[in-house]
Amino acid sequence: MALNLIKLCVGPASIADLEARQERYRAEALREGRPADPFHVTRTLPKRHREIAGKGSIYWVIRGTLSCRQAITAIEKLTDEEGIPRCRLVFDSRLVPVSPRPCRPFQGWRYLTARDAPADLGAGQSGDLAEMPEALRRELVGLGLL
Repeated sequence: MALNLIKLCVGPASIADLEARQERYRAEALREGRPADPFHVTRTLPKRHREIAGKGSIYWVIRGTLSCRQAITAIEKLTDEEGIPRCRLVFDSRLVPVSPRPCRPFQGWRYLTARDAPADLGAGQSGDLAEMPEALRRELVGLGLL
């Protein structure tokens, strides 16, 4: 069974904002001849990284709502410019909206089992929720109605 991560998405206010940010980084990487896959660098390697890489996803919390996921294609050890060990989480480029869920702020990342992960929007759910604008879904989650 795949293991996933939950991470706060700092900066973007919506899935579209996150998508646009990743696209800007992708375009810049292509111009500079670097790998263009979206990624995030963390301070520590997840202890359970073998259960995540190539099998799990990162679930992004945007403005207090678990909003979307992105498949984690690789987890790489690296050393930054100052010689400090880091970890790069490499993602698939596709962001998949999920059934929204409120989520309190936390530092770092958290594990999320496949059993506890929210379903992808449109995956066996009524079309109304999948068709609803993201801002409305987030507001309804905030009001405890979703």
